Amino acid sequence: MQLSPRLGRYAVHVLVVAACYYVAARLGLLQALVNDQVTPLWPPTGIAVLALLLGGLRLWPGIALGSFLANSAFTDFGATVLITAGNTLAPVAAYLLLKKAGFRPEMDRTRDALALVFLGGFVGMVVSATIGSGTLLAAHVIDGASFWSTWTVWWTGDALGVLVFVPIVLAFRTLRLRHHPVRRWLEAVALVVSTAVVMAVASTHDLRLMYLVFPFLIWAALRFQHLGTAPCALVAATLAARGAARSTGPFADLDLVARMATLQAFNGTAVLTALLLSAVIAERNAAREAIERTVNQLADVVARYQPLALGDLLPPKPPEKR
Repeated sequence: MQLSPRLGRYAVHVLVVAACYYVAARLGLLQALVNDQVTPLWPPTGIAVLALLLGGLRLWPGIALGSFLANSAFTDFGATVLITAGNTLAPVAAYLLLKKAGFRPEMDRTRDALALVFLGGFVGMVVSATIGSGTLLAAHVIDGASFWSTWTVWWTGDALGVLVFVPIVLAFRTLRLRHHPVRRWLEAVALVVSTAVVMAVASTHDLRLMYLVFPFLIWAALRFQHLGTAPCALVAATLAARGAARSTGPFADLDLVARMATLQAFNGTAVLTALLLSAVIAERNAAREAIERTVNQLADVVARYQPLALGDLLPPKPPEKR
């Protein structure tokens, strides 16, 4: 039996989502902190939310398939099914919350930034953290004393996956390659490199220096808006998660829950600041462009009717004498 072209395309999309989820999961597990399975930065969640935002709710089987393959090597079949259900339901819940809030992928409004951080990241990922940690507890993979630390790491990793990877993909979807001066490209490269250098030092140094990255996030928002803040936020959050996983710099001498709370507070604040500022500037630019268009339209109207108006105001010519 031959598949219809539409069904074939759908199957391909589902398999692509599953493959991207699985590859991202393998990369995320390199920094696992609990049972080689729970990590402070879980990129697949960002992949899942992106798939739903761009392709619709119909792509959820790809998320489920990718999650099942990624987790099948760590727990038994029943636990894997439950964890897969949680990892699928959380992006679906985040997607539905974002749709309910009127989220736009362009992220050119303040409400879009707030919705992504709080609804898509913090609230939606409670589902996966609760189901996943509860499953590990029921399967005796962790004990009761480790539940909340596991839950914190799970929630932090899923939320950061959304906050880090969703903005950068949505930003580069709207990228239009145009001719820009060389100094503009140099400034962009210098911005990303400077952010990486500052975070590399701050996440490994004993002094509390991670706040030094905020001027670079502000610089990115002022000069490049969303296209600048997204890669800088990605660099900052990734290096901060790496420091938390290795317990270095400001994360040294902290227990697991304190490390995750510190990491989530920093990354949530950094991403929210960057996205809000870039959205505010984008709204300001859009308002200015709208005002300029209105002024130009009014100028055209005035120019079109000016001769007629002047003709009505001029006094009538006196009759010519014969």
